[in-house]
Amino acid sequence: MQRSIYIRPLGIYAARQGSDPTETWGGLPLAGGPLAFSALEILERSPGGTLRRTIGLGDLFERDWGRNTLAASDLLEEIRAPRARLAGLSLDRPRIMGIVNVTPDSFSDGGQLDSAAAAVAHGLALAEAGADILDIGGESTRPGAEYVGLEAELKRVIPVIEGLRAKTDKLISIDTRKAEVMRRAAEAGADILNDVSGLTHDPLSLQVAAESGLPVMLMHAQGDPKTMNDNPQYSDVVLDVFDFLEQRIRTCVAAGIPKSKLIADPGIGFGKHLHHNVAVLNAMSLYHGLGVPVLLGASRKKLIGQLCNVDDPRARVPGSIAAALHSISQGVQIVRVHDVAETRQAVAVWEAAQAGSESNVL
Repeated sequence: MQRSIYIRPLGIYAARQGSDPTETWGGLPLAGGPLAFSALEILERSPGGTLRRTIGLGDLFERDWGRNTLAASDLLEEIRAPRARLAGLSLDRPRIMGIVNVTPDSFSDGGQLDSAAAAVAHGLALAEAGADILDIGGESTRPGAEYVGLEAELKRVIPVIEGLRAKTDKLISIDTRKAEVMRRAAEAGADILNDVSGLTHDPLSLQVAAESGLPVMLMHAQGDPKTMNDNPQYSDVVLDVFDFLEQRIRTCVAAGIPKSKLIADPGIGFGKHLHHNVAVLNAMSLYHGLGVPVLLGASRKKLIGQLCNVDDPRARVPGSIAAALHSISQGVQIVRVHDVAETRQAVAVWEAAQAGSESNVL
């Protein structure tokens, strides 16, 4: 379903410590976090394309919104509202999800973790480096990736989840499209379900996710990994992604998954060419209008190589950090990365610079 109006927070800045949480320096709180916003971009679909205009907060409350009054009011409330804890983890500061790929063919680190013991050791190292969440994946979903059977995926990920659960209290997420892997991972101790298909790939995934009671990360992807980047088409990629995620949130809520347990990921690189990815990155703050935490996964991805002429994914760390900091500066609550220590260091400096104080830096 397409909506007719969208609101993107602009003029985002660090809110003053100890200030009134409902109004800060003339701005409004962004998702109840440490940032506030002082202006808005209003986007409206029209037969000729997307109409955009920028307004101050004063204009927001004074202008006549006509038929869009209710929609604009609802969006503004979703943008402002604090986000619920994620499996007990507060989202009042940027959180880092460390990637643990137990796959032979992932685009950046395929085959590096060729045993459960190696994957567990890597996960523990990421936790020590500052990861708040460890994301375990047993099926590559890079463009062109081949499908992995259920038993093979289970054999890869379940021992890793069990091994990590016995040794760390960090949150563990399972990166999978399969309902049975979700169910078995939850039994093994996973705290979060992370599905790149937004619970659309497996017809049983909605039911299993609801029954698990775990938070769910919903990602946008156009098409199957094997063919998704062949010829992706959008009317307006930024708004089309929003519409998809909004509809998936509604579907999940109707299936019994509380909205407070959902996280949205716009899916950088999934069914998107370079210009699509850059447009989505630019507009990350728009997705706060979904009313759920927002996750960015751009680590070492192809768009960095395309922008900077870097073929080796392992040489894309600086670009990965730039994408993470850009999104965090737009209020994104979670960044999914390969290079946890480097990202944690960059985020710590960003936090201190934004706050003008080192007191809240971990």
